[in-house]
Amino acid sequence: MNLRKDALAICKAALRAADPEEALLRHVRCVDGVLLAGGGKYRLDKIRNVYVVGAGKACAPMAKAVEKLLGKRITASCVIVKDGHTLPLRRVVLRESAHPVPDQRGVDAALEIASLVAGAEAEDLVICLISGGASALMPLPVAGFTLEEKQGLTRQMLAAGANIHEMNCVRKHLSGIKGGQLARAAAPAQVLTLILSDVIGDDLSTIGSGPTAPDPTAWADVDEILARFKLALPRPVPRVETPKPGDAVFARVRNVIIGSNALSVDAAALKAKALGYRPLVLSTTIEGETRDVARMHVQIAKEALRARRPVAPPACILSGGETTVTIRGDGMGGRNQEFALVAGMELEGTPGIVALSAGTDGTDGPTDAAGGLADAGTVARAAAKGRFARADLANNDSYRFLEAAGDLLKTGPTRTNVMDIRILLIAK
Repeated sequence: MNLRKDALAICKAALRAADPEEALLRHVRCVDGVLLAGGGKYRLDKIRNVYVVGAGKACAPMAKAVEKLLGKRITASCVIVKDGHTLPLRRVVLRESAHPVPDQRGVDAALEIASLVAGAEAEDLVICLISGGASALMPLPVAGFTLEEKQGLTRQMLAAGANIHEMNCVRKHLSGIKGGQLARAAAPAQVLTLILSDVIGDDLSTIGSGPTAPDPTAWADVDEILARFKLALPRPVPRVETPKPGDAVFARVRNVIIGSNALSVDAAALKAKALGYRPLVLSTTIEGETRDVARMHVQIAKEALRARRPVAPPACILSGGETTVTIRGDGMGGRNQEFALVAGMELEGTPGIVALSAGTDGTDGPTDAAGGLADAGTVARAAAKGRFARADLANNDSYRFLEAAGDLLKTGPTRTNVMDIRILLIAK
């Protein structure tokens, strides 16, 4: 068995399962002039206008699938994607903006979306496409709060180690479009939202900050989160509440999840089994500090190698979810690269195990890498090039460390996003 080659093949299978275009076409069909999705039926001859809007790193292939289904029936559109994540489309207009820190292009495109859906009427259908990254890609700051202030707060929360739930709670209350407010703007039109989930537990109110989902959080939660991270808003803003569960604006809204991390992990397990490994899925809801999660994963792999438990080699230990990195230095990297760096430290002197951690969107942090690999020789290979594990971990410089070791994983943009996948292979 070639552990590194097999780990890459298993990762590729996981990414294939998260293909946004295929996922959408599995869940949405058009039969005899009726659009079928999530148990809903939309008679196209009764619909006057079809508007396609949305945001997310995976939305270009999702929009391509909608074009295949509806073609010339699409009246107008605006879908926001991350820079470099576009596709040549004929009917749906794609706008690029920045991620993870929002920029003015995102604001302009969000305003375009808000204007488009505000004109929708009861006989119209708004199809909203949402995938990972939507919160940053579709910024529409509330009155009195500037984009620069929102950028600054986003950076501060990322640096403090805030998770996606905490980030999105704050974002929703500082936005004019998130937290159900897109649904509010589209009413009384029918709204069909198709979602590729990048959130643990597939919470509709958290994915993309829930632009068409009821928001269970309140301003009191925002206050608590900011206080916990010792942060504060730069100025007072209008404390307008988002629409809550039971609000009439959701009477004609249907939210449908078309893909998730669990589906990708299941595909990885099937590929591992086909390659001769015994797969063990730890969880698809892993959270926590990245370096702690990495140590835990490696210790389980070592136990399997040494004592043949909780799974006997040859084995493949899998997990999904999304960890967080508390930034302590000024280096370059991301949570998956830091996972690989720490795994390399833990695996030093232990041959027979390979670890891989990757972001399914192909980009890990503000870098061109999806993540990294690690084995018993990672630390030594990096040291031979003048990079030292402990120093680079302290400086959050996992990218340069893995680059020196030859262990960076680069997939290029995958145009999907269902959080992260971690693969540990244990030789027989």
